[in-house]
This record gives sequence, structure tokens and C-alpha cells, in this order.
Amino acid sequence: MERRLVSIRMPALGGQGAVTAAHIIATAADNEGYYAVSNPFFGAEKRMAPSESYARIGVVPIYDRGEVVYPDVIMVFHPQVITMGKSYTMPFYSGIKEKGLILINSEHDLLSKEDRELLESKNVYVLTRDFTKFAVEIAGTELATNMAMLGALFGAMGIVSKESIEEGIKARFLKKYVASGGTASLDSAIERKFKRKLELIEKNLATASAAYDLAREWAQSQGMEPFLPPPPLKEKVA
Repeated sequence: MERRLVSIRMPALGGQGAVTAAHIIATAADNEGYYAVSNPFFGAEKRMAPSESYARIGVVPIYDRGEVVYPDVIMVFHPQVITMGKSYTMPFYSGIKEKGLILINSEHDLLSKEDRELLESKNVYVLTRDFTKFAVEIAGTELATNMAMLGALFGAMGIVSKESIEEGIKARFLKKYVASGGTASLDSAIERKFKRKLELIEKNLATASAAYDLAREWAQSQGMEPFLPPPPLKEKVA
């Protein structure tokens, strides 16, 4: 049965940027022409505490903004989600749908024999890669892990182009800077800040692009089909 909606659950740890990733995922999908929404769920708002974000992408209008209980896709941002149970949903793959997708950010295979057997029985695709290493090697910081994860997501699903991902990242990070109309020193400070912002965006784009390519190649080797049909022609609101 052809999907009309893809629901994404993103268990992560505080400080990894899962909320930002969910927002960019929805924005990129919207730029591609899909309907899309995102929303976060917060517990203790501190670094390394469990956090969870959700995104939904569809070819039909989306009205549900609650927790994703039955995901088509699960993105595990940190190994401790699995190894230490730092997740609001346990086991982490609870509710995963038939022919779903799981992306795990880890250099090791963290699935037990029982986990693997259950997921195989549901024909779930599992991609395990050290996406934090991607972030460090390309962007120079582990803070770009979320960029690698969202790039891998779209590479695997095969529904959103790199161009739309780029627009989503720019929409999230790029602010408009205007001349101060004041002193030259203030104008120079604004220009330097703008330049640093552009450099950050370029690194994020490169990280997302590299992860996209890796996941696209993997998905094709698995014989995966696009997770959604082409986007609909949405009516523009005047």
C-alpha cells in the first residue's frame, strides 16, 4: 500500500539539535512541495537528558501534531538512546511500521539478536553509521551531527532534493543583516558576524550533502523505493 504520510520519531539527547533538525526537515519537505509539520517534546531541559522531536511529511494536509506513536522512520541521534535506555519510548523501535526505516548514529551495531529478528520480521531497513564522525570531519564539530542525520534521512527516503535541504538550512540559520547607518566599526562587526554565519551554513550544507550521498547509495543497494509519491500541487494562499 502506497504511503500518503510519513511519521518520523527522533529520540536524542539534549544539546544534539534534534529540535532544529525536525524544523529543517519540515521546512525542506515543504520547499519540495509536500505538506509538513514538526514539533518537539521536552522533559528535563538539560544537556544529555533524553529529548524527542517529531516530523510528519505527506501528500495530504496534516492536522496531527502530537507524539508519534507509530513511526515510519526512527532517527536515533545517540547510542545511549539504545544502550542506556535514554528514550521516552522503550524499546526505541516501539511502534515501527512495516517496511519502516531506522537510522542509528553509532560506530557499532547496537541491535541484539532479538531486536534484529523482530525488525527483520517487519521488513524494517536499518542503517547504522557514525554520523557524528561525519560532522567532525566535515564541519569540524559534533554539533553538526543533526545536519548529518537529516541529510541521511532524505538520502534514504528519496523524496527531497539537496536543493530543498539547502533552502531549509538557510531558512533556519540565515538572518538578514542590514547596514547600521552608523559607525564604520559597527558596520564592520555586522559584516564579520554575517561572514561567520555564512561559513557555518556552508559547513552544515557540506555535512548534510555527504550524509545524503552515503544514505542514497545505501538505499539503492537495498532496493528501497521512495517513501512517498511525488508532492502534490498545493494551492497558494493569497
